[in-house]
Amino acid sequence: MTDTQKTVSFHTLGCRLNFSETGSIASGFEQRGYKIVPFEQDSDLVFLNTCTVTDGADSSCRNLIKKAKKHSPGSKVIVSGCYAQMESEKLSEMPEVDLILGNSEKYNVFEHLGEIETKIKIDQTNDFWGAYTTPSDLKHTRAFLKIQDGCNYICSFCIIPQARGRSRTISVDQAYSNALELVGAGYKEIVLTGVNIGEYEKSGEKLTDLVQKVGSIQGLQRLRLSSVEPNTITDELLIALKDSGKYLNHFHIPLQSANDEILKSMRRKYTISEYKDVIKKIQTHFPESAIGADIITGYPGETYEQFEETFKFLEQSPITHFHVFPYSSRKGTTAAKLPGHHNNTEKKRRIKLLNQLGDQKIENYSAKFKNQITSVLFEQKKGDFWEGHNPEFLKVKVASDEDLKNQIRPILIESSYSSSKHQMSGKIVLHS
Repeated sequence: MTDTQKTVSFHTLGCRLNFSETGSIASGFEQRGYKIVPFEQDSDLVFLNTCTVTDGADSSCRNLIKKAKKHSPGSKVIVSGCYAQMESEKLSEMPEVDLILGNSEKYNVFEHLGEIETKIKIDQTNDFWGAYTTPSDLKHTRAFLKIQDGCNYICSFCIIPQARGRSRTISVDQAYSNALELVGAGYKEIVLTGVNIGEYEKSGEKLTDLVQKVGSIQGLQRLRLSSVEPNTITDELLIALKDSGKYLNHFHIPLQSANDEILKSMRRKYTISEYKDVIKKIQTHFPESAIGADIITGYPGETYEQFEETFKFLEQSPITHFHVFPYSSRKGTTAAKLPGHHNNTEKKRRIKLLNQLGDQKIENYSAKFKNQITSVLFEQKKGDFWEGHNPEFLKVKVASDEDLKNQIRPILIESSYSSSKHQMSGKIVLHS
């Protein structure tokens, strides 16, 4: 390394898919001689991989761009991803931005580094660009492996099909090869990710085939799926996950609403009765599993009675991890044209009620771990405490002078979740 070695920093917003892509792009920079430094550190280049799923995500992207220029006033700022794809003209008006790359073009970033004037490259292709976490990603010990991109569903509220195009996938053999590399690099947990992974299909092979192949890898200790649409979950898939012996006790199954009229308006591919059946199916194969769900509140025309229906369903359901979002109007979607849009005050009121319920439910669920031993994969140190997740995707912290990064340890839980801390705490169980 020399003093003239160029530096690059990264920041990723949004889904696990974005994190997998950032990891691969970071590796490309490293291979070209760049030194990767933390985002807060001054660097020659700043690469931002963005999200546009809500207005809040858009605002976060703009704030992040300004923050990047503040940290690195002399840097070249590259903005990529979904926000870049959908709002390139707005981004071009920001003086902090030097290069704008859409979801396909971000993989060609190295071809554009020499350009001086602000350049917009947002061409969309149907090519599949593979991606997975690499050691160049300074933050993650859980590896994200991209197996699918794009979406053929046209949900009324969602802009992602326009941002990422139609569904396309990696082959099972390539996914297996990538997973082998991840395990060889020392990763103990792999998360299979994409926009709509339940729709995975390549040359007649299904997600079940991919799970069986990746799950057979020696040295892989933990396997997870990212968000899976409820209408794509089959007994065959659940059996393959169970038989792997590596799949963890956690599923993320988007709900959005528990009212059939709202689900129909959203163009979701299930009724609430069918969603309940999927949850029962999961519990049959994974009876102790934690279950997460996305929930949208304040959808156009959603009455308070329909909101209460969702609230009561969540109250009585085994769903443990709430991911609550206010409806966000996205230009170009069907829902944006619907009547009955709610004001922010009402949306915030409904969000508060759902989050309070979610806090109570995860507290109740986590209570069963108190005075029990659970395994934790540790990811990072904050202050005097190491933090990681157990199989049920509950955050756990322990005080330790050891370097626990990427270590899986048995932990005796001493305190469960609280609405203020959102994590359990415990101590390492010493080997006899």
